[in-house]
Amino acid sequence: MIVGLYGGTFDPIHNGHVHVITQLISRGLVDRIIVVPAGQPQLRDGEPHATGAQRRAMCQLAINSLPDDVKSKVEVNPIEILREGPSYTIDTVAAIAATYPEATVAVIVGTDAYAKIDQWHRSAELQELADFLVIDRPGAKTPGAIDIGALNISATEIRTQQADEVPEAVAAYIKENNLYGR
Repeated sequence: MIVGLYGGTFDPIHNGHVHVITQLISRGLVDRIIVVPAGQPQLRDGEPHATGAQRRAMCQLAINSLPDDVKSKVEVNPIEILREGPSYTIDTVAAIAATYPEATVAVIVGTDAYAKIDQWHRSAELQELADFLVIDRPGAKTPGAIDIGALNISATEIRTQQADEVPEAVAAYIKENNLYGR
């Protein structure tokens, strides 16, 4: 069994993230995906705009919008939001591995994040502990990366330009909670 760990700020989760989840499950590249909103991301400039609780809620709303055959294989785990202090992927991988001792844990990242893997906390140890599913960015052909027809969507653009490339329930949540100046 392969358990995919899909971490990110998810500020907000958008259709590009949902596409990755759907493609990885539908293509049988993972058996289960655990979506983990970051608590205190270390390689990001600035704090997330939405709170951890809000980002978790948006992730759950996005997952609830998936078709049943995909949704049944995806869960949102708040482990990093609930953890005090910095969020380190190696700690989350260790916790997931303990929960699924018979599974292979595969960290799902884009080519841009994987290009910085040497900057990650305890990088060498992490790379021994988990496999990596590296997703190619739109229009890229990176050797070793998986081409899933990634969507060219930016959370920054959603926040600043009020683009609506989010699941309908997430858009309603953003509006109801007046997130991102909406």
